[in-house]
Amino acid sequence: MKNPSKNRLLLAIFASFFILQLPLFSQVKEPSAADRGMAAEDFRRGVVSYYRGAYGDAIMQFEKALSYLPDEGQILEWLGKSYLKFGVESAALDQWKYAIDNGYGGIVLQNKYEIVQSRRIAFEQFSKDTRYLIGASFPGVMDNNLLFSKVFSILPEDDGSFWATAYGSNELLKFDINGAIIDRTQGPLNGFDRPMDLIRLSNGNMAITESKGDRVSILDKNGRYLFSFGESGINEGQFLGPQCIAQGNGGNLYVTDYGNKRVSVFTEGGEFLFSFQGKFKSPTGIAIKDDSVYVADAIAGEITVYDFAGNYTGRLCKAGTFKYPESLRIYGNSMLVADKNKIYSVDLSNSKVFETVKIGNTPSKLTCAVVDVNGNLIAPDFNENEIEILSKMNELVGGFYVDILRVNADSFPNVTVDVKVESRYRQDVIGLKETNFFFSENGGMVKNLKYQGMVGYNYNSDITIVIDFDNDIDKYSSQVETAIRQIAQNMDPSSTLTIISSGQVPIIEYSGSSAGCEKFSFSRLNAKKSSESFLELSLRLAANNMISTSSKMGIILLTDGDVDENSFTKYPLADVCAYLSNNDINFSSVLLADTVPDYQIDYLESHLKGKTYYLYQSEGIGSIVSDFNSINDGVYRFSFTSVMNAEYGRTFLPVEVEVYLHNRSGKDVSGYFAPLD
Repeated sequence: MKNPSKNRLLLAIFASFFILQLPLFSQVKEPSAADRGMAAEDFRRGVVSYYRGAYGDAIMQFEKALSYLPDEGQILEWLGKSYLKFGVESAALDQWKYAIDNGYGGIVLQNKYEIVQSRRIAFEQFSKDTRYLIGASFPGVMDNNLLFSKVFSILPEDDGSFWATAYGSNELLKFDINGAIIDRTQGPLNGFDRPMDLIRLSNGNMAITESKGDRVSILDKNGRYLFSFGESGINEGQFLGPQCIAQGNGGNLYVTDYGNKRVSVFTEGGEFLFSFQGKFKSPTGIAIKDDSVYVADAIAGEITVYDFAGNYTGRLCKAGTFKYPESLRIYGNSMLVADKNKIYSVDLSNSKVFETVKIGNTPSKLTCAVVDVNGNLIAPDFNENEIEILSKMNELVGGFYVDILRVNADSFPNVTVDVKVESRYRQDVIGLKETNFFFSENGGMVKNLKYQGMVGYNYNSDITIVIDFDNDIDKYSSQVETAIRQIAQNMDPSSTLTIISSGQVPIIEYSGSSAGCEKFSFSRLNAKKSSESFLELSLRLAANNMISTSSKMGIILLTDGDVDENSFTKYPLADVCAYLSNNDINFSSVLLADTVPDYQIDYLESHLKGKTYYLYQSEGIGSIVSDFNSINDGVYRFSFTSVMNAEYGRTFLPVEVEVYLHNRSGKDVSGYFAPLD
């Protein structure tokens, strides 16, 4: 184990305290040429520090620059950007507000100010108040050319694309985020026969029901045909118009059989098990949540509930609630119900029904509604032969939040830029293509623009484990060892694993290859226990240690679930959360005891794409690493050749990026310095 120094942490604490005590503005005076020269040099150093991830240093440099030019809008903007990354959002807003009031920044800075201000409220969740409007439509016919006919079901992918079953044209299609068809398949040799519902199976394959073919076909993850099961008839294992399909926790497949008025159950390999005829006359949609099987009845307009054996357990929604419900999809603790020209969300805890979407009074027939990776609803309109992309009302009005995260000009004039794209409420926008971006330098187009991919997509994460080192930690010594060993064994050896003990003073106990902790011993920890928690300092130390070195980062808290009320006194919980969120650091926890975690842990996880794992859960905690690796943070990397004159690295070189998707857009204006010659 390495025995780290405390100097870095103490310096960071002192620096953050010092900079927050500095007066915002010096006494106003007419700046001299010398003042402007000193300000320019401090500004250059601040920009360089910012792109290195040294936000404390950047703040100090920009504050010094302001002491020479107190009203300079560009310096105020960058000081605000640094405070935002440092987690002090209120200070960031103060700087931007002053710059805006002085006439600097225009609509771009004004929009950024308004979005960050609105984000300080808890993230928006899917609820009864959520309303969606059509943001884009993908028509089946364009310029008199038939692209597809009568889509019934949608299956979204985690890269922003989605699959669609075309009932009318007997095919399976794959669309990118812009609505371009990037793949299509007709299934087996004799083709699909009226494909309807489509789901992803636990083994990665896809299952598709064929209404007229009276069968279920299994495809691989790329849509290539594997095998089918089922045939026409009224006997066990046969179908008369299979409609929708769902998979239970044990892997079995539940298929609604409209003609036979039953639900048939098969193994994942297609072996018939049993069927049940519940309290329904015309079963259509089906969904499974926990131990409950929900079945929609199109004619009765209700949803009934069964256990895995087919025993009736009650009604979720009484008869007449819906006009003609079709597909059911689970989203969190809600169920989305497609019902003619409307989409409803049903709260599974209390059966309350909320109207989420209404597509006018046209003859529309929405057959499915799913939430994609970007938080949009995708709903095919069967009658109008369109696929509707529906977005939250306030997202359509607010546009995108675009942030130029990093500019690497070490090989100037060759420049690399990382751009993050989010919705108004921090929802990462995944799946954008090069055609969705427009780059410029000082208003002119850049040369040799190349899209290099999404940063961190399916990339290994660097992970920091924070041990809640309180007075009870000795009781959990073996649990700590087990947790760290499991995490280390599931990490890629090329990734960095860091261990921090949150004791009297947070200590970095280890930092290096994960292979070095596969036989971790609790006895080698150097921290001293404390009756008080310094969790906020430990989390900030973890972040400081990763920001400048990692492109994908995650923090795992090992705790008994009991977090002291004073754990976030030096840095408020909201500020710590903002610091991690604004730097794309994900957070999860591992409970060393079978208990319920305190609200502080829930707050961090709900805002930082994480979740709670119990050390001794049946499946183990090895998946925590793959869960981190699979998170996509919506960061896109581009390279281009600059046509600007760097003037030996002394001139600030502006760069702008605009992002367009359907009828939404966003823009960021930033800049950089070339290396000094």
